[in-house]
Amino acid sequence: MLRRFIPGFYCLSALAFLAGSGSVPALDSPALTLARQLNDAFIEVADKVSPAVVVIEVTQKVRDGDAEAPWWDLVPPDDRPRRHRHRHDSRPEKVRGEGSGVVISDDGYILTNDHVVENAEKILVRFKDGRVYEGTVKGTDPESDIAVLKIKARGLTPARLGDSDGTRVGEFVLAIGAPFALSYSVTVGHVSAKGRNFEGETGGYADQDFIQTDASINPGNSGGPLVNLYGEVIAINTMIEGMNTGIGFAVPINLAKRVKDHLIAEGKFTRSWIGVYIEDLREDPEYKNLDKSLAPDTDDGVVVVGMTANGPASKSQLRASDVIVSVEGKTVRTARELKDSIILQPPGHVLMLGVVRGKEHLSIKVRTEALPVDASLAEARRQADAQSVSPAFGLSVQPATRELAEQYGVEPNPGVIVTAVERDSLADEKGIQPGDIITQINRQPVTNLKQFHQALKAADPKKGLMMNLISNGSNRMVILQDDGR
Repeated sequence: MLRRFIPGFYCLSALAFLAGSGSVPALDSPALTLARQLNDAFIEVADKVSPAVVVIEVTQKVRDGDAEAPWWDLVPPDDRPRRHRHRHDSRPEKVRGEGSGVVISDDGYILTNDHVVENAEKILVRFKDGRVYEGTVKGTDPESDIAVLKIKARGLTPARLGDSDGTRVGEFVLAIGAPFALSYSVTVGHVSAKGRNFEGETGGYADQDFIQTDASINPGNSGGPLVNLYGEVIAINTMIEGMNTGIGFAVPINLAKRVKDHLIAEGKFTRSWIGVYIEDLREDPEYKNLDKSLAPDTDDGVVVVGMTANGPASKSQLRASDVIVSVEGKTVRTARELKDSIILQPPGHVLMLGVVRGKEHLSIKVRTEALPVDASLAEARRQADAQSVSPAFGLSVQPATRELAEQYGVEPNPGVIVTAVERDSLADEKGIQPGDIITQINRQPVTNLKQFHQALKAADPKKGLMMNLISNGSNRMVILQDDGR
């Protein structure tokens, strides 16, 4: 890195010139006075919070063929740590990484990112005053990218945790951490946005929002605090969009607080789900255009476009094409609000959902279950991102992958597989059931969701359509037509 210094000769010469000029400095303008006060505020916050910020040095054990540590993906090759291994030494390599953290209790609990301590073999926690402690992982939550460490220390000064819900777009914030191993770097910026989410773009982080900031965040800042001018931690810095873009993201501290309490007490954070695929009624024009049949007297709500086989919702009276408008009496307008109202409930809790089904307003009970965390859930999420629903005909489908065919106990065939059928719908009347594979619509092949969607878009329920499908191992044809009954 090129660093430029001003030669002392020129500095002294300038000072001598000013001293000898005999001029009297003008009084500061109100604007300059205000700027200096803001400058002092930044300094005061940095001085106040930095003692609670730690540098986390991690030694990770990497097996041959494993991917490199996650934060390496953000570091240019020339800045990555050098690793040396004897040519004939086949032992697993050890990778050294560095991140940040923040002290949250006087007896040694530290908040950081899950990806900072992932696969850690040894963790060292270094304070600004030079003290170093060995840390142990108390609990991790990959979904939110939050982890809690514990060190054997007493009398620490914890940071103040603020209220991220009250954070406003545009307010000043400071990011404190160790970017590129430059310990205790402080950058200043603003809250650029709230409510950012990356559902469908990443394997995790699907069920939470992020705070966006233009305070410079770089590799090594991960796990460190994003702080407001009151010296309160409002978020935990987590990731960036590219390098030097001024676009960084942090986990809101209110979510981190909820997660860390479970990590300290149980070592994990268990989420709840009800197993539904959902879309916003207002935001999706495809569903909004059908609102006269879905929910004629409702402008906002969440459309149930499908349900997971054997999931909690499939065991209830909830149906595909229902519009959920409230949870436990609290209005929900978006898919995000519905997820947030469910995910923090304890597994086994019976939720009362307010549901609109056509002109009916119903109350439906659904018992939550623990959200699965195995590989099958990741596959289910990937498939859920690629789901299509037809409220007019009363069925939902997904691509007929081999894994999904095995789940329904059918032979894999080219087409789309039915995942949900609305009771008393056109599809239900014709005996279509989950596991059936649709191969043609109006004699046109259907091998993917795009073809399925185009075929339904061109179809008129009153004129009907001809559908070829494989059901219980046999080929059959049905006509779906709304006769106005």
